[in-house]
Amino acid sequence: MPVEPEEEGLLYPPGPDTRVIELRVHGAMGTRPEALVSAVAAVDVAGDGVGRIVQPADRLLRPAPGPVLRAEGQSIPRVVEGYAWAGMTSGGAAKAAWALLFPFALANVAHWMLPPVPSGHQLATRLGLAARTLLRLAAVLLTVLLVTQAAVVSLDLLAAQCLAPGSPCLAGTVPNWLRETYLFRPAVGLVPVVLTIYVLHRISCVAWEVADTGNPPPTPPNSRVQLPGTNLVADPDTPTLRALHLVAALATVALLPLGGPLTMPAEPVAVALWTLALILLVVALLGVLLLDDPRGASPVGAGAWLRRALGPWTRRALFATGGVLVAAAAASRDPLMLTGTRQTVEAVAAVLIVVVVLFGVLLVPAARIARREWRGRPRELRPWAGGWMAAPVVAVAALLGGGFGAGLGYAVRKLLGTEGMQVPPGYEPVTLLWGAGAVLGVVVAAVGAPFALVKLRRIESAEARVLGSPVREWRLAGWQRRHLHHVVLACAGALCAGAVVAVYLRFTDVPTWLRPLSTIGVLALGALAGGLLRAVYNAARAPDSARQLGVLADLACFWPREAHPIVPPCYAMKVAPELAARTVSHLREPGTRVVLVGESHGSLLVVVAAARLLNSLNEPERRRIGVMTVGSQLQWAYTRAFPAVLPFTALGGLAAELGTRWRSLCRGTDPLGGAVTTWRRQVFENSMLGMGFRPDGTPGPLSAATCGPSGALVLGLDHWLPDPPRGPTPGRRWTPGLQRHDNYSADPEWDRAVAMAAGLDPADPPTLLQLPK
Repeated sequence: MPVEPEEEGLLYPPGPDTRVIELRVHGAMGTRPEALVSAVAAVDVAGDGVGRIVQPADRLLRPAPGPVLRAEGQSIPRVVEGYAWAGMTSGGAAKAAWALLFPFALANVAHWMLPPVPSGHQLATRLGLAARTLLRLAAVLLTVLLVTQAAVVSLDLLAAQCLAPGSPCLAGTVPNWLRETYLFRPAVGLVPVVLTIYVLHRISCVAWEVADTGNPPPTPPNSRVQLPGTNLVADPDTPTLRALHLVAALATVALLPLGGPLTMPAEPVAVALWTLALILLVVALLGVLLLDDPRGASPVGAGAWLRRALGPWTRRALFATGGVLVAAAAASRDPLMLTGTRQTVEAVAAVLIVVVVLFGVLLVPAARIARREWRGRPRELRPWAGGWMAAPVVAVAALLGGGFGAGLGYAVRKLLGTEGMQVPPGYEPVTLLWGAGAVLGVVVAAVGAPFALVKLRRIESAEARVLGSPVREWRLAGWQRRHLHHVVLACAGALCAGAVVAVYLRFTDVPTWLRPLSTIGVLALGALAGGLLRAVYNAARAPDSARQLGVLADLACFWPREAHPIVPPCYAMKVAPELAARTVSHLREPGTRVVLVGESHGSLLVVVAAARLLNSLNEPERRRIGVMTVGSQLQWAYTRAFPAVLPFTALGGLAAELGTRWRSLCRGTDPLGGAVTTWRRQVFENSMLGMGFRPDGTPGPLSAATCGPSGALVLGLDHWLPDPPRGPTPGRRWTPGLQRHDNYSADPEWDRAVAMAAGLDPADPPTLLQLPK
């Protein structure tokens, strides 16, 4: 229910038992509990050790009250709590190794980037179904490609070529009699690949436990929602989809010693095994194509029938069949001759390219149909690439998957140090592609940087002058927020154009003058793989030393398993319900008001939790919750990258439900966080004006901005903080210099925003903004 105009200010006068719970949620890269609650020490007060509820602690490590909140002309007791979820994405070798599955995570994220399906539009519904089907097919091909590339290293380069009897490779390490021992070489070639499949199985089975919080039933995926994230749900078909991926991988491994899926062996026993493995592979691929969540989640339909047919016992039988076929294929092909890994890896890559191209083509009409919902919005509020952003993300996932495999193959061949060992012929164009991409990136950066600097100097920024911020920093941060997706699109486009050239060169001779690019590509892929492995190693030893790796992991692990089941578990499905449950427990005390504070990426978790609460609480309880987003990416990134899950209209719905109890802190110098509820800001006749969400959730022109006591500029629900701060404030921590994305809680405007989000009048009233002439 939207907030009525008379409800926009006070909820009701604070009583003697009124207190405010400030429940903070940190962003990506993890945050120490002490820093989260702005204290020198913190202690756990709830949680299971993975999701931790912490409060400031005194010298005896007992929970301590927070600083009082000055509002309504009195001191309101405040308790500062923090929800620390960094343990779900960082710490330990196992979690650090999740970064190696980054191509899988990109394919899964692409599902949540699909354009929304308008209700009742038959063509859009069919296009959405076809897009999800192709995306699942691309995901399973990525799994098969990874397993096949691992087999290129262990089965082809090592077992079939390096360990062949009489080969000089590792002659001083592996004697000739051992090479001729029965099943030695097949075991060396296949055991690492089977172990890889087992590791994928273990990773995909990890899930975070969360108690049932009684949240309202979710809406179907990819449908229009009224509040952000209400269709962010786990796919019930994930166990079945996981089984189909692993069965496809086992069937492919069984085919490799037999010559691959494109070559039928001559021996009768091998022919029988080859046929069974091929049938198993086809069954797995057909299952992936037919298994769609909207159909499977309904009580009738092909998806529901397939889910019943692929129950736990059926999945176990398929696993057992795949394992037996791998063992039988290894036993039937001893002594190990040339394998089918080379032609198989190229065939899988070729099919993957075709699927990605079809997906991109099919997404064009789907995005054009969906654009009717955002056609009248300002350009800076429309989805990235017109709702087509999922296509380049899938393309980058495929290119990364192929590039990592090619780089690994060349690195292992160099490590073995034997001349004459052959890698798949398609690897050379791949390295040529990445070499050309590396050179092109350097050239574009060198040539384009001066033009970008010139353009930045021409951008006017009246807001920066008003807030006393360096105009250069304001321009640079704004440019990064506006053009990040353009950079991603340019890189994806360049790599895709190079992929077309690489496919052409696969069937022709590579010109001599291009061969140095292949060498550069090998070095670039080696550096990329080596840097990633080093980051994984550092993250396993000291989690605090790999914060950049944590950013990628935190962003990728936010989304539930949908298109690709072999990705790290989704922490949002644990954090949001537990935040909602903690809020409900506080609201049992009649005088308590809860303000959910999300910093940076944590703002996304906070609005999802708030949506769950608003869908389940009664009206009096809903009036006692507020939201504060800090340095948030909700407007400039999330609503534009994920238009079906976090549509812009959903932010308007949240603003309508909360009214003035939603506040947002931002800085113009912050390259990561920006405005959330306002846009089209300008200075006119000594007044700061702009468009934004009004208290009833409708977009429109806002009243002139006001200036807070600390110099913050308040326009609508957004609080623009001066950077650097105006000066030290008595009783508050002082942080000199430019703050950008850090130290938001040290600004005096923080307490004013918390009070307003709690439905209280702040202690110091704002004044009408007067700009210098």
